[in-house]
Amino acid sequence: MTTDVWFVMLPGVLALDMTGPAETFALAGNAFRLHYVGPEASVSTSIGLTMGNIAPLPDTLPEGSLLVLPGVSDSSRLFDTPQANAVRHWLMRLQPLIHSQSITLMCVCSGAVLAAKAGLMNGIQCTTHHDVIARLRAVAPAALVKENRIFIEDRSIWTSAGITSGIDLALHLINRFCGPETALAVAREMVVWFRRSGEDPQISPWLRYRNHLHPAVHRAQDALTAEPQKAWQLSDIAERAHVSPRHLTRLFQQHLGISVRDYLEQLRLVIAEQYLLQGHGTEQAALAAGFSSPRQLQRARQRAIN
Repeated sequence: MTTDVWFVMLPGVLALDMTGPAETFALAGNAFRLHYVGPEASVSTSIGLTMGNIAPLPDTLPEGSLLVLPGVSDSSRLFDTPQANAVRHWLMRLQPLIHSQSITLMCVCSGAVLAAKAGLMNGIQCTTHHDVIARLRAVAPAALVKENRIFIEDRSIWTSAGITSGIDLALHLINRFCGPETALAVAREMVVWFRRSGEDPQISPWLRYRNHLHPAVHRAQDALTAEPQKAWQLSDIAERAHVSPRHLTRLFQQHLGISVRDYLEQLRLVIAEQYLLQGHGTEQAALAAGFSSPRQLQRARQRAIN
């Protein structure tokens, strides 16, 4: 299924707030279809580059859409322009769709301030760039503003700290919409770190142990992450890495600090947890992830907790 992503373009839009998430979603292939809308056909960005071919604000958005509000270079001034007021009134008309969670709202950096001006943040846990926290609180006294957060979600309204954290949030949403394998592939293509969030500690193994330079270990990891559910033998993994099983065992301990078996188990736990979150039973989740039984899955989950 393809998700429509709508970027709202205003004069002074922070280029990286928009292009960072846009490139991230685009690298997920056909999973996302990008649209650029706003009150004007072209805008000048924060870096002086003009962006054109911007479509008018649509009357409404299809159910299941993702609406992105990037920040601007000076939210104290640029969110009080006629163009920003047009977007604010448009957001007010979309408020029932947003609060019913028919569409997902993603605010990058000071984009949360514009959403707050439209009355969307009352009673909502949210965050923004550290330089804009006070402004967000002033605009929306009823919002539950959190400091020192990369991103946060409350009832399908996502807000982020801004700048590069928009990429972190986009990767997280790709994981939600498409699964961890797609998010991992996009993160690796972009050569960025796939951050853990407080809600999803199970994501971390996909890139947690990639901060090394040994090519043999990378080859083994590539094979395992591509097919974590496969019935791997140590000799098969070593063959993919072009080293002996004994040497591969030493390399994993030296460069990752864990065994090959433990690394594979953590990857399988990610798959199993995703199946469980999607409503599948324990047995189906265990077998789909490569565990021999629900009991083996339960033991792995217990080891992860301990």
